[in-house]
Amino acid sequence: MTQIKTDIFISGGGVAGLTAAAAFGAAGFQVVLADPMPPITDEKTEGADLRTTAFLQPAQQFLATAGVWDRLAPFAAPLQIMRIVDAGGAEPTPRVTKDFNAADISDKPFGWNLSNWLLRRELLARIAELPNVEVRAGIGFQSLFTRTNEARVTLTDGTRLTARLVIGADGRGSPVREAAGIGAKTTRYGQKAVTFAVTHSAPHGNVSTEVHRSGGPFTLVPLPDLEGQPCSAVVWMEDGAEAARLAALDEATFNAEATRRSAGTYGPLTLASRRMVWPIISQLADRMSAERVALVAEAAHVVPPIGAQGLNMSLADLACLLDLAQAAPDQLGDAQMLQSYHRRRHPDVMLRVKGVDLLNRASQAENPLLRDLRATGVEALYGLAPLRKTIMKLGLGARG
Repeated sequence: MTQIKTDIFISGGGVAGLTAAAAFGAAGFQVVLADPMPPITDEKTEGADLRTTAFLQPAQQFLATAGVWDRLAPFAAPLQIMRIVDAGGAEPTPRVTKDFNAADISDKPFGWNLSNWLLRRELLARIAELPNVEVRAGIGFQSLFTRTNEARVTLTDGTRLTARLVIGADGRGSPVREAAGIGAKTTRYGQKAVTFAVTHSAPHGNVSTEVHRSGGPFTLVPLPDLEGQPCSAVVWMEDGAEAARLAALDEATFNAEATRRSAGTYGPLTLASRRMVWPIISQLADRMSAERVALVAEAAHVVPPIGAQGLNMSLADLACLLDLAQAAPDQLGDAQMLQSYHRRRHPDVMLRVKGVDLLNRASQAENPLLRDLRATGVEALYGLAPLRKTIMKLGLGARG
């Protein structure tokens, strides 16, 4: 039976897990990562993750530290303006439009948008350069036993390993979280997100646009041009039954409905990818650590895709964990380090989960009076420059 000793074991080979492997590997730690699914690094392969991720400024800096950003930059579309459009009137046309410009608070864009399948490809290429990082694809986490000085992990192929720190980056149903005995509270909205890419006639101008009407936001996020045409990623949140209906429409009808729901933001929209459907929930783990275990990303917190908070919260988890590990490498994974990690991250995570929950409920509003109140709120927020700038800084990751 194979036995391995390592500094860090990571369960989960999604974007967060791979980023953790690259970052801790670049910092000199011995890392083993396992994921039951082989990574898909080609957008045309069945099962490819066609969603996109907007990396905000702090996340971009962390990726640079991990030695990944130079690989990603050529494929990234900058996000200079976050545009909020309220189309909650009698017809789905804009009645309030407000632009939040990164230039008000920074000399850089808010962030940069990238495709998830491409992120996996480039992260794996970076990891291949690190001799102290091993990726075991197609092999999953099976069991965990911890003591004060180490964790013992068994994988699904029978491999046993000891690690000073176990990082659970294995998603909203995290097996590591369950094995560590950490509970989680889940909120279900009855929503699903339809995700896809579109081309359009008008250039996006590096503007990310959230169009609010009912059911949830319709968000267009800039992508690099596709075959000479302006291109955007779309996240269209709706009640579950409506999302299923939309995903099943023929392409021409879907294009027409998407154009209408976009409030004509960029003119006619043309589908440029497969459609994918994802359930929308909020989830918060009771704790972000246990003996020799740290939870990160969706193992610790899940939020609806509003304001680009999801993966950026995840990379903030990793940045905090890496700072603590580098400050005292001899204490990697001990009780003091993990208690510090929980204390630093959990309050901020709770604040953001609750904040995004409120934004999502406001965006779901069907009642015309509630829609009017939402529009008034957007106007009021934008009109107070100090508050507007504070909200933008909070969105980038500043602590409240």
